[in-house]
Amino acid sequence: MPPTSPGRSCNNLAAEVQHPPVYSASSTAQDAARVRISEIFFSLQGESSRVGLPTTFIRLTGCPLRCRYCDTSYAFHGGQWSSFDEILGLVGRFRTPYVCVTGGEPLAQKACFALLTRLCDAGCLVSLETSGALDAGQVDARVLRVIDIKTPGSGEAQRNLWAQFDRLRASDEVKFVICNRADYEWAREQVSSRGLARACTVLFSPSHGQVEGAELADWILADQLPVRFQSQLHKALWGAAPGR
Repeated sequence: MPPTSPGRSCNNLAAEVQHPPVYSASSTAQDAARVRISEIFFSLQGESSRVGLPTTFIRLTGCPLRCRYCDTSYAFHGGQWSSFDEILGLVGRFRTPYVCVTGGEPLAQKACFALLTRLCDAGCLVSLETSGALDAGQVDARVLRVIDIKTPGSGEAQRNLWAQFDRLRASDEVKFVICNRADYEWAREQVSSRGLARACTVLFSPSHGQVEGAELADWILADQLPVRFQSQLHKALWGAAPGR
């Protein structure tokens, strides 16, 4: 649920940091309770139904995809290992309940699933930005899943795991990044033939520098598509600067 008052952070964060789970010395769970992080930063959510909300972003390192329009290639490599306790401590510095786990491709790190649950347990309102190329079925049901269906223009459409789109949750949001008119027509067909708009919210976003927002908006209106237009608010405000 949305916060009852502005400026609060995750409800149970202090307790989670002070009383983390206890592992035995030989526990593999202890080793699994860390992920490689590219950056953690505080900004406005630029996309999804939470657009405009002050949000803490946790960007995980690594991605098996190489989309042609990728604007976070700096997250492919590097970063540093951080424990869940360290991450929650950093998240607690920002007075917002909204936390977005993104990448790269966050689910490429298996420990991401446990991190998402830990954040939810701390009272955070968690969203996940993931591609349609990795199975998100085991993601905690409390997480808002924003799943990017890769279009032909991305160069990675063959990586989509279509079976998981038969198991969408009503709370999910499916995103198409549109690179050109052919992408739009392809995405329109997927929405229609797969009944995506009946299953959850569908987002159409213009690829930055490839399709003008007004052009995509006109296409959507002309076809009366049951989708939500979105642009990248953070790029309109700050360009492509990392950490914004």
